[in-house]
Amino acid sequence: MEYGYMTFFTIPPRHDSILNVLCVQASSFGIASSGSKRAARMLSRYVGRLCLLTRGVSKCGVHKCSTISDATLTEVVGKRTKIQGWVRALRNMKDNIFIDVSDGSTCEMLQVVIPKSAKPTSLTYGCSVTAEGELALAPNGRTELRATDVRVVGACNVLKDNYPFAPRKQYDQDYIRQFLHLRPRTRSFASLLRLRDLASAVIGDHLRERGFINVHTPILTSNDCEGGGEVFLVKPCSEEMLRSMKKEGQFDESEIFFGNAAYLTVSGQLHLEAVARALTKVYTFGPTFRAENSKSRLHLSEFYMLEAEIAFVARVEQLIEEIELLVKEITRRMIDKGAADMHSVGADPEPRWLNERFGCFTYEEALRVLSDHASHLERPIKYGEPLSKEHELFLVQHNGGVPVFLINWPKEMKSFYMKECADDPSKVAALDLLAPEVGELVGGSVREDDYGTLERKLPPAGDFSWYLDLRKYGNVPTAGYGMGFERFLQSVLGISNIKDTLPFPRWPHNCNL
Repeated sequence: MEYGYMTFFTIPPRHDSILNVLCVQASSFGIASSGSKRAARMLSRYVGRLCLLTRGVSKCGVHKCSTISDATLTEVVGKRTKIQGWVRALRNMKDNIFIDVSDGSTCEMLQVVIPKSAKPTSLTYGCSVTAEGELALAPNGRTELRATDVRVVGACNVLKDNYPFAPRKQYDQDYIRQFLHLRPRTRSFASLLRLRDLASAVIGDHLRERGFINVHTPILTSNDCEGGGEVFLVKPCSEEMLRSMKKEGQFDESEIFFGNAAYLTVSGQLHLEAVARALTKVYTFGPTFRAENSKSRLHLSEFYMLEAEIAFVARVEQLIEEIELLVKEITRRMIDKGAADMHSVGADPEPRWLNERFGCFTYEEALRVLSDHASHLERPIKYGEPLSKEHELFLVQHNGGVPVFLINWPKEMKSFYMKECADDPSKVAALDLLAPEVGELVGGSVREDDYGTLERKLPPAGDFSWYLDLRKYGNVPTAGYGMGFERFLQSVLGISNIKDTLPFPRWPHNCNL
């Protein structure tokens, strides 16, 4: 607290010895005789240092807050601390109240013990609290906080205010999904969000270790990379702005702002190809949008995608090695660092496929497998037809539950930028990685690097002159892939519905919050 040029600090009673030091320092600084501004400032800094260096004491004499992930460590037993969080359970015993508090830093909860006489009146399940006291070992060997002070920050009246979640009650995901704004408060979904954060971090760590450079590709683009027309058109809402910006001869409102139609990105691949021809190994990881009228358990209108592009790669086998290493390494690091949260969401602690080589079939080999087992399938498949989700999952099952690559696809089934196979121009050097739970997880290919061949294959709509230019100046072969992040989480964590892998899912007829 500051008054004029003097700063006053509250010192806890147990630190009376500090006051003696301050008196000596005050005399040496001349405050008693002169009260100079300079001496006051020096004393202020000195007191601040003493308070901050005192164990667990902040500038204002209040014990520093600990996260529960720190407070549950056994080496902090015997130390005083302050925690803050939300009440997940209350147990009334003869003399004491036991409170399970979570702050989101870990899936573990800290047990806080207070005498019944010290219970705040509005202490209930779901309320937010702060608690101060000493950390100790409970009879079960876990750390607990023996509190001297518990305060309710925000009340939660479960019955009166219609709070949708009750203590010690299980809810199915369809029910929980109705309350997107409150869903993070459920234990399993909080674990999912921490695992999502962990997976994001280890993806960056792994790719950086492999020499990849992160590139921020645009969200707004004039390209429809996939060529399927499943894009969201972007234009300003302000009619007044559009009128003021309109140029002579412009009739399409969607072209007024940028001078051409702009879309939410469906892929950053084409931009990555440009940068890879300068930085060799690049990736992007961000939101992607698809205007598909699908409400299935595997589709979202907005999702995150990891995309990578590598220069000087001309064979699909090189891409396969890179992708298999990525998927396995990310999964291993998630298991190593997030075991408790993986247990919380019910994930397999060590999938068998982690120690197996991924399978690899050509498209034609996959069709033979499906034809040989047609009696087990609801719908047979013919050459040139895309695989259904049933077909994809059957191939994974046929491979012993181990992910499987499908390569060398008929070129009519794939995008214009994929390179034709050298030994069979009717096929392209493309791959799909099929995984448990989700089917298609990764798609990739060697890119067409021949100027003339690419020029003949370009879509009639859109300006791809810049994309052709990449093949004119110091050209090299490149290859790349894209992995749906939510589908990866689905597969590794065993989550049935993709809408339960991110906090605020968007799908047709649903864009809540």
